[in-house]
Amino acid sequence: MSDTGKRYKSLTKSYDSSQTYPFQDAIAIVKKNATAKFDESFEVAIRLGVDPRKADQLVRGTVSLPHGTGKTVRVLVMAKSPKDKEALDAGADFAGLDEYVEKIKNGWTEIDVIIATPDVMGEVGKLGRILGPRGLMPNPKSGTVTFDLDKAVKDVKGGKIEYRVDKTGNIQAAVGKCSFEQNKLIDNIATFYSSIMRSKPSTAKGKYIKAIYFSSTMGPSVVVNEQSLQTKE
Repeated sequence: MSDTGKRYKSLTKSYDSSQTYPFQDAIAIVKKNATAKFDESFEVAIRLGVDPRKADQLVRGTVSLPHGTGKTVRVLVMAKSPKDKEALDAGADFAGLDEYVEKIKNGWTEIDVIIATPDVMGEVGKLGRILGPRGLMPNPKSGTVTFDLDKAVKDVKGGKIEYRVDKTGNIQAAVGKCSFEQNKLIDNIATFYSSIMRSKPSTAKGKYIKAIYFSSTMGPSVVVNEQSLQTKE
């Protein structure tokens, strides 16, 4: 067994993995077990009682975390002049159009979020085969297709995240770093959970939240008692 495997196995013995924990206790367990040699992300995974194959049960949205994600987000804004300068002034890492269309066609994807103005989506749409599978395609519903570049860039840089249910009915998101103070993680998690609840499709039947798990990037997951989160919402 590798050192990584031994480490993971020892972490699973530090708590009862068959038990469901109040969310504040679960946070403490995950933080304690985040012993990798880097600052691990704090991740929340939620299993939903929806059928993602049905268009009216696709759960997706955006939420601004009050304390950010702790991650440096590299933002590309695809826009014509003078909007490209506006984007750079707002804090975008890269801005422009033709140059970046060519770079992306040649395989460059060293960015985390792409924002585009509506008038260039014809060009951006041609990059769908590259951007789509990487989750980089701008989308009006997530606020990444807009002329208000100042707000869009600052939202993304300030901790705005996008979520979407996958084909198995799960939503997963990094809501901070394990080095965050407990209270900051509590606030971020409660904000994320509330957004998921508001996104519940009217057509979803039965139990909406089936399970909630907390974990660090390299650590085992902890099952969370949803009722404990409802009292914080």
